[in-house]
Amino acid sequence: MLAFQDVTYAHPNKDVLFSGLHFTVNRGEKIALIGPNGAGKSTLLRLMAGELQPLSGNIRQDEPPYYIPQHFGQFDHLTVGEALRAGERLHALREILSGNVTDARMAALDDDWTIEERCREALAHWHLAGLPLDLRLAALSGGQKTRVFLAGILVNQPAFLLLDEPGNHLDAAGRALLRELIAGWRQTLVLVSHDATLLRLLPEVFELGKKGITVYGGGFDFYKEQKAIEQDALRQDLHSREKALRKARETEREAMERKAKMDARGRKKQDKSNVPTIVLNTLRNNAEKSAASLKKAHAEKMDGIAEEVNRLRKEMPDIDKMKLNVDDSALHKGKVLLTAQALNIRFGERLLWPEGLDFQIRSGDRTAIRGGNGSGKTTLIRLLLGELEPSEGTLQRADFRAVYIDQDYSYLDGGLTVYEQAQRHNPGALEEHEVKMRLNRFLFGPEDWNKPSSGLSGGERMRLLLCVLNIGTKAPDMIILDEPTNNLDMQNVEILTAAINGYDGTLLVVSHDGEFLASLGMTGEIAL
Repeated sequence: MLAFQDVTYAHPNKDVLFSGLHFTVNRGEKIALIGPNGAGKSTLLRLMAGELQPLSGNIRQDEPPYYIPQHFGQFDHLTVGEALRAGERLHALREILSGNVTDARMAALDDDWTIEERCREALAHWHLAGLPLDLRLAALSGGQKTRVFLAGILVNQPAFLLLDEPGNHLDAAGRALLRELIAGWRQTLVLVSHDATLLRLLPEVFELGKKGITVYGGGFDFYKEQKAIEQDALRQDLHSREKALRKARETEREAMERKAKMDARGRKKQDKSNVPTIVLNTLRNNAEKSAASLKKAHAEKMDGIAEEVNRLRKEMPDIDKMKLNVDDSALHKGKVLLTAQALNIRFGERLLWPEGLDFQIRSGDRTAIRGGNGSGKTTLIRLLLGELEPSEGTLQRADFRAVYIDQDYSYLDGGLTVYEQAQRHNPGALEEHEVKMRLNRFLFGPEDWNKPSSGLSGGERMRLLLCVLNIGTKAPDMIILDEPTNNLDMQNVEILTAAINGYDGTLLVVSHDGEFLASLGMTGEIAL
């Protein structure tokens, strides 16, 4: 069992990430941990794993969990055996078998004489048969690294498992093995993922948000239904408050107009009477004070309603505002953009694809590029963009403008601030206040404009990229998405999907996420 009691965590700079967390993970529970980017899901897993300590509160656990974090190259110095968490035992076994027997090595091995065999079996299960146990992770692809870490589960057979976005970098075959692992897991499990197919395998959902942990006990689809009900209630509440605000403003206007008319009639009567000037001044001062008091009372009422309206608006960002509101591509539908015949490329003496590729892409097509890790998807994109030349076959390219969007959103310049990034893509048609209005529409307020783009989260970089495409006003003829959902939470995947579905041009998408592809309405496929 794992219990959090009134736990508060603060970053090293003293900024509090979350406070007062109360929840329990019971033995055998399988939980999906979800929440927006920046809520602290990965930090929460590290607290569960004991890698971080809370600022205050208590964390109680019966046994340490087996934690598999997201990897961004920070583990490249490890060997495969160390990543399997078997490095010390493997070293001890080899030394003992070589005749170097010591009490320390026997203690390190702990009678685990089958450790090397189990490591090789686990790697073979994850389609990594023959991978040297002393090889550095730096020599592996992202998908291979993920498989190595997941293979460690089979090697160590933990009773409590923490997984942070384990589907990132995996191809279709790897994702199938991951689904099999999670569906068949009978011990305690906490999973952070944006992949709905994985989340649906778990019976319970914990949502981490501004209010702490909210528990939904009916699975992921039940969670989505409840969130839809909550958002509908929020929407109705917001509509009601906005209506009340408009009514309050109208009431204030009418009250001030009545007061002004009454004061005007009073002044006319006073002017016709023989009231002394000093008395007239007193009456007029009293009238002005009365008007000011009335205006203040109405202002206080409206301020309260306006504050509530702003709070509700912040709780429910308007995804519809973040569509690609750009001019349609100038290319007519059906124009042939790319034609490949027996297309192939050579690396050394080896051709990348066993058979050359034949396909045609027309303006307006939505085409998925599918293939396993190492099948050459990125190489194909570079060929299509004209960055590489084919070694065999032909590739005919029409004149078109393409924007390539990878999972790190490197289309953006990390050396620029958010505002500088927006201005860089402004062709001069927009004034400064209009650029800032576009940034606000994509949830970048004044407090964000001077932030360096390199410090933004994956979801923030995605929103900024959509924003600069909007600022450009002229739509690209083709958008190429290369695993765009890898570093996004569910809300940002929804934003990206809504934005791309508002795009009228040609779309090429590399993704192992079948649900994401289905939501984009793909019309064709290139299989590698």
